[in-house]
Parts: sequence; structure tokens; C-alpha cells
Amino acid sequence: MTQIVDTLNALGITLPAPVKPVANYVPWVISGKQIFVSGQLPMLDGKLVSGSDLEGQATAARQCAINIIAHLRDACDGDLSRIKRILKLTGFVASTPDFVDHPKVVNGASDLMVAVFGDKGRHARAAVGVSSLPLGAAVEVEAIAEMV
Repeated sequence: MTQIVDTLNALGITLPAPVKPVANYVPWVISGKQIFVSGQLPMLDGKLVSGSDLEGQATAARQCAINIIAHLRDACDGDLSRIKRILKLTGFVASTPDFVDHPKVVNGASDLMVAVFGDKGRHARAAVGVSSLPLGAAVEVEAIAEMV
């Protein structure tokens, strides 16, 4: 676990307490060796991280990934070294019909997973445009990870 904690520290990231669900679902489910993390909004200190431009939206996606990692830590009883691989991220981007840079937005989450977990952070992915997201968020990201 030390390597991942050291990497988070080097990136200036302090994992928050996992964000509590805002509706009738659980934040994560373990099935076999897989952890399914519910969609995370870009919440930081109880407020949405938002961005009106591409860079701001990617920053919001990065915050979603930080929140995902906080839930993974919780699912692994505090030991992120139990994460064998990030299998898949799905990013939902609030956008207009003419917006086509969804992958660039979701890169904010993908890039962080690779930065934190190295090759174990490389994953399959979908980046999807939607007309709106809960609480007016710019982006929402869900994850599937495998643990040892």
C-alpha cells in the first residue's frame, strides 16, 4: 500500500471520506474479486467541482476519480494495494448535441488512474454524452476494479 499512498502524496492528493449516496443505492458492491463503484460526481468538500471549458470539465472528471479511489480504499478495508487492476471506467459528460470531446473530458479520470496505479490503472472505457446529470454536475464516472 505504501507505493500507492506515496504516489497519492506526490500528486498532492488526500483522499476524502467516501461520498455518501444521495438516493437508494450503495456506493460499491463486491462480487467475487470485482468491485463495482457507483457513479461518482465531482464532489469536493460537499460542493460540486464544475467547469465550463474542456480543462475545467477534465478537472471535474479527475475529482470523480479521486472519489472512486476513496471508495475503492473503503471496499478494500483501507488497503489500496489489494487493487489488482482498474478494469473499466464509464464517464458520462453533460453536453449539447454538437459537443464531441467527451473522451478528452473523461481523460481527467483515466489519466489519474494511470498516474496512481501505473499499468494496473490502464482500463477499458466508455465516454458518453448526456443531456443532464444529477445536481447539475458536468461529469459522472463509475468504475469496475479487480482486487487480489
